[in-house]
Amino acid sequence: MYELVERLEPDDLYALSRFAFAELAHCGVTAVGEFHYVHHQADGTPYENRTELAEAVVRAALDVGIRICLLRVVYNRPGYGRTPEGAQRRFCDPDLDHALADIEQLRTRYADEPKVRIGVAAHSLRAVPLPWVERAARFAEERELPFHMHVSEQRREIQECLAEHGRRPVEVLSDAGVLSPRFVAVHATHLADREVRLLDGCFVCLCRTTERDLGDGLARTRDLVREGARLCFGVDSHALSDPFEEARAAELDERSRTGKRAIFEAPDLLRAAGETGYASIGMAGLAGEDRVLLSARDPALAGAVDETLDDAIVFGAAPSAVQAVSVGGRELDIELTASQVAFTTALDRLAR
Repeated sequence: MYELVERLEPDDLYALSRFAFAELAHCGVTAVGEFHYVHHQADGTPYENRTELAEAVVRAALDVGIRICLLRVVYNRPGYGRTPEGAQRRFCDPDLDHALADIEQLRTRYADEPKVRIGVAAHSLRAVPLPWVERAARFAEERELPFHMHVSEQRREIQECLAEHGRRPVEVLSDAGVLSPRFVAVHATHLADREVRLLDGCFVCLCRTTERDLGDGLARTRDLVREGARLCFGVDSHALSDPFEEARAAELDERSRTGKRAIFEAPDLLRAAGETGYASIGMAGLAGEDRVLLSARDPALAGAVDETLDDAIVFGAAPSAVQAVSVGGRELDIELTASQVAFTTALDRLAR
């Protein structure tokens, strides 16, 4: 990944993003929260237009036609006591004021664009000093913006957090006043009992296909929901773009963890994939304006009736069932051809 990041130019990032968003639309995704943290030139210096790369990502989403919340990520270090090297310099902000100014610039730039929201993300307690996290969270709260963080994704993160702060990640964030109804804990894989309770009222974004791919582990999904957390779903990698699989994994992977069945019902998972996901990226109320049309002739849906349709969609359907996608009343072109040509051209250049 770092070798690729070191060579990215703005046009490359646009082409890769456009293909990623076109693939998501093709699979039935209408809105994305983009956790964006490639900000600067290869040597770490800002572009003349400091938000050039963020704007390339937003332009890609708009050209495809999906909604986007550009989550401008604050990133300062590769770990406690470590300095950035190589491609990491493209992620890192030496000054928090500059990062927050970038967010303000993006908010102004897209204030009148109905398909765009701007949010704030602190990458993680590993990559962002706690005083920065606190300021960024206050900044987001004052402006009523979504605030996302990677939380307890891997066991190593917890060990490093204990070494630096003497407490586990969610405990640190709670004590700092960071947790709120706008807070989105991404992954939340390895939580102690008290941490599960502390996330009451927060969003938890599961990225099960990626968490499986990386061998990160199994989140305590049932416990989180019982304690008041609100589930939503993300992708977080190139490995698989399948919103149906992300939704059913919340149930099926929890069965594997607990040895019990029927923890979540299909309507709950559809709601998490739809309106709760929209709310987590600052788009509450917009889910009803978008549509994904599935083919009744798809084998997974054949024979489904009203009483069984939700179960058929969640536990049987795949992107192949998607027949049409519309966002804000506009039907999208979900053929990948044009985006794939630009994507392949960018990869060919980067490989040379």
